[in-house]
Amino acid sequence: MRALAVDAQGKLSVPEISVPKYNDAQALVKTLSCGVCNGTDTKLIHGNFKNMEDYPMLLGHEGVGRVVEVGKSVTKYQVGDIVLLPFLYEPQDGFYQGWGAYAEYAVVGDQDAFARFGKGIGTPEYDEGCWGQTIIRPDDKVDAVGAAMIITFREVLSAIRRFGFKANENILIFGAGPVGSCFTKFTKLLGLNPVITVDINDEKCAEAKKMGADIVINSTTQNVEEEVKKLFPNGMDNIVDAVGINALLNQGLRLVKYNGKVCGYGISPKTGMELDWSKAPYNWNLNFVQFPSKYEEYLAHSQIMAWINSGILDPMDFISDVFDFDNILDAFALLDARKNGTKKIVIRYPE
Repeated sequence: MRALAVDAQGKLSVPEISVPKYNDAQALVKTLSCGVCNGTDTKLIHGNFKNMEDYPMLLGHEGVGRVVEVGKSVTKYQVGDIVLLPFLYEPQDGFYQGWGAYAEYAVVGDQDAFARFGKGIGTPEYDEGCWGQTIIRPDDKVDAVGAAMIITFREVLSAIRRFGFKANENILIFGAGPVGSCFTKFTKLLGLNPVITVDINDEKCAEAKKMGADIVINSTTQNVEEEVKKLFPNGMDNIVDAVGINALLNQGLRLVKYNGKVCGYGISPKTGMELDWSKAPYNWNLNFVQFPSKYEEYLAHSQIMAWINSGILDPMDFISDVFDFDNILDAFALLDARKNGTKKIVIRYPE
C-alpha cells in the first residue's frame, strides 16, 4: 500500500509500505478519506509538535475507512462498516507513526474485545483511541468526504465541554480557520451570545459571519482591544485562541473579565512563553486543551450526528478542496501556500 511520509527535513513523499497487521481485537480498514489538519499535520512536517520527534514519520489522523477484515474476537465491527479514526499503531518498514491515516489501509480496535482479554483501560495494550473509532450508520446524512470533518467537529465540541462554556455567556474567538469556524458555529448553537470572531483577512471574517458570529473583527484593519472594550468595558466571559499563537493568550488576558476564562486550543509551535497578566483582572482562569480525549470525542459524537442529520450542521460548509490520493502532494502544496478561500482540505481515496 501507499502512505504519506515526512522526513526530518520536512520533505513529503508517498512510499510503498506493507499493509498493517491486526490482532484478534482489531479490524483492517480500507481508507476512504482523510482530512488535512492545518494544525497537527503542519507542525509534524515542520518538526515542532510536542513529544513527536521520530522521523521519517507516516502522517494523518482524520481518517475514514471501510472495514474489510475483522479479528476473530471483534463484535463491534462488521465487514462493510464505515468507521472513523483508523490508525497505524506500530513502526512499519522503517517509518514511525504520526498516526498514519493517510495510508491506504489502517486499523481500528474493539474496546470490548480488548477488555475481554484483560487488556482494558489501564493496561499497556489498551488504546483509548478505540472509543473514537465510531461507526457511521447507513442512515447518517454524510458521505465519506464529509465524514472526515466529523473528527474536527468532535474534537472542538469535546474541548468546549472541557472548557465549560455556558449558554448566555459571551465569547471572543481568535481565528476563523477550520477549528475557529467550528468554535464559532458550535458556541452559537449552544446559546453563547454574543459570539465575536477575529481573523486577519476579510474572506475568513465573512466565513465567520456565515457560521453565526454576531460580530467579526479583522485584526489587520481594526484594533481588537479597542473594539471589544467599547462593547465590554469590564471584559468578556470567555476568550479562545483557536490559532495556536501564544501572543493571543496574552491579548486575551487584557480582554477577559474578572473570573473569566482564557482558553488555548491545540499545541502551539512554541511550547513556552512569558505570560503577562499586568493588564488582566486580579482573578481569571487559564485553560488548555492540547490533546483531545478520544473518550470525550466519543461522548460528543451523538450531538454532532444529531446536528448533521437534522441539517443544522453541514460538513461541506467547512471543506473547500477535495484531492484524490494520487494528488496528495498537491494538496499539501495548497496548504503551504495559505491561499485565500482555502478551508478544510480532504483527501479522497478510490472505493
